[in-house]
Amino acid sequence: MTPRRTFGATWWGRAWVEALEGRAKLDPNRLPRGRTYARKGRVSALDVTAGEVRAWVRGSRAVPYRVKIQTHRFSSQEWETLLELIGSRLGHAAALLDGELPTDLAAHARESGVDLLPGPGELRPRCSCPDTADPCKHSAAVCYLVADEVDADPFVLFLLRGRGREAVLSELRSRRARATVVVEEPGLAPKEAFARKPSPVPDLPGLPAEPGQPAPLPEPPSRSKLRTAVLSSLAADAAMRAWDVLRGADPRPLSLEEDLARRASPDVPAAWVEAWRAAGRGGLAALRESWQPPRAALFAAQSELDDADLPGETRVWRNRVTRGDVQLRLGKDNRWYLFHSAPGGWLPVAPGAGTPLDALSGQ
Repeated sequence: MTPRRTFGATWWGRAWVEALEGRAKLDPNRLPRGRTYARKGRVSALDVTAGEVRAWVRGSRAVPYRVKIQTHRFSSQEWETLLELIGSRLGHAAALLDGELPTDLAAHARESGVDLLPGPGELRPRCSCPDTADPCKHSAAVCYLVADEVDADPFVLFLLRGRGREAVLSELRSRRARATVVVEEPGLAPKEAFARKPSPVPDLPGLPAEPGQPAPLPEPPSRSKLRTAVLSSLAADAAMRAWDVLRGADPRPLSLEEDLARRASPDVPAAWVEAWRAAGRGGLAALRESWQPPRAALFAAQSELDDADLPGETRVWRNRVTRGDVQLRLGKDNRWYLFHSAPGGWLPVAPGAGTPLDALSGQ
């Protein structure tokens, strides 16, 4: 059985339908007939312009009926309120450009008296059929199919209030440009400029006591699959990384594997997470890599383990010197990492040290 055609694939399309059925005060007896006409494809040549919808609807006679639906168009003051509301949040315009209507924008617009969805008496349908109902079934069918237009482009809601996409975006760009105008100071002649004594370079600000907190972020468009909580977490993590670098941490960017290990991601082996926690990026590299350093570079480690009170014989393989359940690994950063045998394999237990003796003693 073919599923019945519904109207409103997006939340704002469904909101349009709900406004028709619950708020616009249209004749409830004609709406079901209108849905049936819309589902049967009887509407054609639907056209939405500023404050008006036109279409043709096939009824019982051979010649289609002409339908025109006028909507309440915002006044200049109402547009001022709505544009000010959109311009106050950068995420609103970005979401609209991405084909999304933010729920908070719609809610705030309604609270501010500039509801984008139709309210009582704001839809005025007219049809060439003899039915005097408001709306007739032909007009109701057109009202339902407007939901498809709204689904495809939320700017249709703005157009029904009197201004389309380009007019709204042009005004928003103009407002942003006026807000960022820079008042230029009178210029200096090159000779005067070069004759000036440079001001001393100001001291760098002191290191803050703790990392800064990210500013509140707007909810991203739903189609982006991003979430505010995740973005805020990443921003806070970036602030922490920057703060660590200011305190002297390694400034090199982390690789994807290093970052996943640092964040204890389930996408990497648990041993990587343990290595990062115990010995940082150098320990993780020593865990993952084996390489062949010059043989002489391993003599000191072999001698230290020979002298240690450990069972078994000292074995050397590539960058690793092992005795019993203790192992020293020379990293490519020329630092020594102390590893202990664990049920899942070898794991580093401390950050790298400059010499094998320092590594063994935990320095």
